[in-house]
Order: sequence, then structure tokens, then C-alpha cells
Amino acid sequence: MKALILVGGFGTRLRPLTLSFPKPLVEFANKPMILHQIEALKAIGVTEVVLAINYQPEVMLNFLKEFEARLGIKITCSQETEPLGTAGPLALARDKLIDDSGEPFFVLNSDVISEYPLKEMIAFHKAHGGEASIMVTKVDEPSKYGVVVMEESTGKVERFVEKPKIFVGNKINAGIYLLNPSVLDRIELRPTSIEKEVFPKIAAEQKLYAMVLPGFWMDIGQPKDYITGLRLYLDSLRKKSSSNLANGSHIVGNVLVHETAVIGEGCLIGPDVAIGPGCVIEPGVRLSRCTIMRGVRVKKHACISSSIIGWHSTVGQWARIENMTILGEDVHVCDEIYSNGGVVLPHKEIKSSILKPEIVM
Repeated sequence: MKALILVGGFGTRLRPLTLSFPKPLVEFANKPMILHQIEALKAIGVTEVVLAINYQPEVMLNFLKEFEARLGIKITCSQETEPLGTAGPLALARDKLIDDSGEPFFVLNSDVISEYPLKEMIAFHKAHGGEASIMVTKVDEPSKYGVVVMEESTGKVERFVEKPKIFVGNKINAGIYLLNPSVLDRIELRPTSIEKEVFPKIAAEQKLYAMVLPGFWMDIGQPKDYITGLRLYLDSLRKKSSSNLANGSHIVGNVLVHETAVIGEGCLIGPDVAIGPGCVIEPGVRLSRCTIMRGVRVKKHACISSSIIGWHSTVGQWARIENMTILGEDVHVCDEIYSNGGVVLPHKEIKSSILKPEIVM
């Protein structure tokens, strides 16, 4: 069985992190984003993953070679020379996706994090006998999204309503699809949208079905949602395999700490924190709702909340970092500095406080 992951472009919404690495390689819960998906696909028997990409394919492939061997799964790239939207990449990768088996294949958006109930999706797809299955998730504010209107009992999709002004339903496309090879005959090799052009036609023929995603879902393509996604992911991890989470008197709630990280005396860490490999957290530090990437040093009595600290950065003593501050790679925040929502590009030294959200070039 095969799968295509829509990797796409530059990851501008997650800058400055994506100035150092392509977005799918940015860690989420101490693991590159895309690896969460590849591992889930491997677990249900997918043997080949195609990455649809138009940016830095060499970086991606070199990095994923290691995982290819470790997971025993084939990873290839299909490179766009121009952005092809969400359906064009399928036409471009057609020869990689089609084989003699006639089996359906998965398509995933690379920003989506969830519990990936792919096995259940295969069973659902076989049972309804249609041409395509999509995963949908319930949201509180459907007016911000495209809503999928479906028959509750069978899952048959009736229509799509883009950003509805009046309530038509609360289920939105979750960015996980299972498609029969015949769907590829519907897609031309040009920039085109699977959500707006391809799926409505299949739905009009009554061959499109939607399965409601159990568990959590988040598109983590921007910092605010990345932080929320970490909370949901760690909650889910607590229910499934809590032995992976840290414990101790200095831990509050769900915290993920890499085995090579060092944590000093008198710290208070959590809830909803991920600390990456090789990090040093000095005594008396307070961390909550944040991600500390590989090789970061947080000095004594610093306080970090609702922020992301990029690779090999340093946060000075008694510094206070909060309100969606994002530090790029190798940023050095001096002692006693305050950052209120600063977005700092890589390789900077911050010597004066950032009092309101702004980009530091």
C-alpha cells in the first residue's frame, strides 16, 4: 500500500523555525513533524511514502534516508517545479502511486497531527464501496473553515460549504484521505485544489464518504496551533502510553523530556512542555506550555511560557519569555531580558527587552 504526503512550500507561517529546516523536519514533541505520519503509515502496512514537495527536496531526502532504513519503508520525492495546489501533486506523482494491485492509497496534509486511525479508515473505505474517503473532524467555530455536509448514518458526503455564514454543520476536512486509483483520472496536471475542484465532483456522483475522526486533531502549521497541538498530543500520550512522559516532584501535568536533557534543582516544569535532546535547564527555571528544541540552554531562574525556543539557543538568567515568543535557531537572549511575543530570526543576540509582539530581524 502507498501514501502521498502533501509537503508543499516554504512554511512561511512557522518562520523563523522554517528558515533553518523545511517545515516537515521541524520537531513536534521531539520528533520531526512528518515522522509522526510516516510511523503511523508504516504501522498499518504502507510500504512506500511519496513526498510531494517543491522546496529543498535534497535536505528532506538526506534526512529521511536514516528513517527509511530504521523503519523499513521506501521514501521518495515527487518534485513540483511550480506550486500545484492540493490536487496537482497527485497527478504529478501518478506513476509512483499506481501499481498493479488496484489498492487505494492514502493522502495526508503534512501539517496535520492526530491519532491517525488509518486502520479504521481502511475498513470504512472497504465497507462503503465508494471511490474516496475523507476524514472529518468536529470544530467549535465552523465558520472559519470549509464545512463538509454529510449523511450522519452512512457518512455519504452531500456537499461542501466554504466558510458558512449560517450553521450547516460542524465537521471540517481533516486533511487525511483514502482514494481509489480512479480518482487520479479526474485530476489534470495543473495547479488545482482537491477540496474545491475534485471532491465536490465525486460527491455529486455520490461516491465520496466521510469518516468522523475519533480523538484529537490539529493543523500545527502556525505557532499558536503548534502550542495547542502539543497540549492535545501530550493529553493523548497520557491516555495511551504515559510511561513516555516525565514524572517527579518538579513536573506539573504532561511533560516530555528527552533522555539526554539535563534538568537542574528546584525547577518547575509543565504543563504541556517538550524538552529536546541535549538541552540544559539550569536550577530554578520555570517552563510551561512551551517547546525547547535540541541543544538549548536555559539559564538559572528564567521563565518561559507559551513560546517555542529554537535549536541551540540560549535564554539568560532571570529572563522572561512569553506570549508566543518564537526564537529561531541559535538566538541568544541576555540575562534579565523580557520578551512579549517577539519573533526572532536565527543567529541574533537580544540585549534589550521586546515589550510588544514584533519581528526582530
